[in-house]
Amino acid sequence: MKTGSLSIRRFAWGVVLLGAAGLCWASDAHTNPLNRDPLVREAFDHFYNLDYPGAIERFERFHAAHPGDPQGSVLLLDAVLFQELYRQDLLDTTFYANDGFLTGRHATEEDPKTRDRILALADETVNEANWRLGKNANDVDALYARGWARALKCTYLAMVERSYGSGFRLATKAKDDHMRVLQLDPDYVDAKLVVGVYEYVVGALPLPFKLLVGFAGITGSKSRGLEMLTDDGNRGVVTNIEARTTIALFLRRESRYKEAIQVVRGLKAAYPHDYLFCLEEANLRKDAGEGMGAVGAYREIVANSAKPGYFAEARLELAYFGLGDALRGQHHFGEAAQAYEQAAWTRNVGPELKIRSLLAAGECHDLNGERPQAVKDYQAAIDNGPATSRADTARKHLRNAYTGN
Repeated sequence: MKTGSLSIRRFAWGVVLLGAAGLCWASDAHTNPLNRDPLVREAFDHFYNLDYPGAIERFERFHAAHPGDPQGSVLLLDAVLFQELYRQDLLDTTFYANDGFLTGRHATEEDPKTRDRILALADETVNEANWRLGKNANDVDALYARGWARALKCTYLAMVERSYGSGFRLATKAKDDHMRVLQLDPDYVDAKLVVGVYEYVVGALPLPFKLLVGFAGITGSKSRGLEMLTDDGNRGVVTNIEARTTIALFLRRESRYKEAIQVVRGLKAAYPHDYLFCLEEANLRKDAGEGMGAVGAYREIVANSAKPGYFAEARLELAYFGLGDALRGQHHFGEAAQAYEQAAWTRNVGPELKIRSLLAAGECHDLNGERPQAVKDYQAAIDNGPATSRADTARKHLRNAYTGN
């Protein structure tokens, strides 16, 4: 693979963060007045408790009540997109906390109707915003909605379709829109999410590629990006939750796990029944080397999932996979294999996570001296994703038992 192509792919792990939104109602920052509508606030309460159907129903009513307004369209787009990402198990940060999800071949299960709706809402938002910008080129609300829609579409293309070239171009356009917002109104703090992510990611690129893109006027700074994200996390109106989530992910990639845990615990305190925030705390505790403490955190999530109404929708396969990782790290290979298999055979598990889980289960069986069970899991991984990178790994393990190397 060419160096430039690989670097663009590395850029894309940050691109997937450009699209989402969060809420902070007590803020002195400027925002579109529609964001403070009680129905929008109610919808986001459902959104951040992962009740996506409840959020979408409310955003649909809001969208219908504001025909032709790009903000109504982009709010609905946000909820529809993230419901689909959650359905596909693509909101677990263990999937994209490293570059493997960019460089390999993966299995996705794209729903054509949902894809068409996402792209149609993105186009609708952009067209509505363009109409308003044609009347007033300095309409900050229209610029913000257009940039947000481009970021959301970029998120879908990068995470579901792995279309990194198109995603990069959309990310650049989204950044340009939100840079213009901040030039016109420095207190329109929500725009700092997209710009801050862009700054950080470009600033984190390898030096040779950074010099290359610098000649094209593309520059970035990790410190400046984190500064913008921190301000957004403190004062943003509709992006403060995602600004803090993004900071936690960047801290995680820098192995600053304790700091990331504190950020996530703040999010969890605001939304204690958000399944993903609970899961992310457990993931970070695992990565921080807490061992059996992390195992206990995953088991607590599974136990809470059994309580009626505790989580709006719990994707248990994500917790089982994390539990498998935590047990594997403690050399409890038999229990780890069992947890991975529970993840793989959970009802409605996404295809990529299923294959990851089966491969990991086979490796743990091999490490535990259980070759027949390992072969069974490797073959199942191949059967469920024959053209994927992990199927290639499973084929190697069928030829030679996995030894941990």
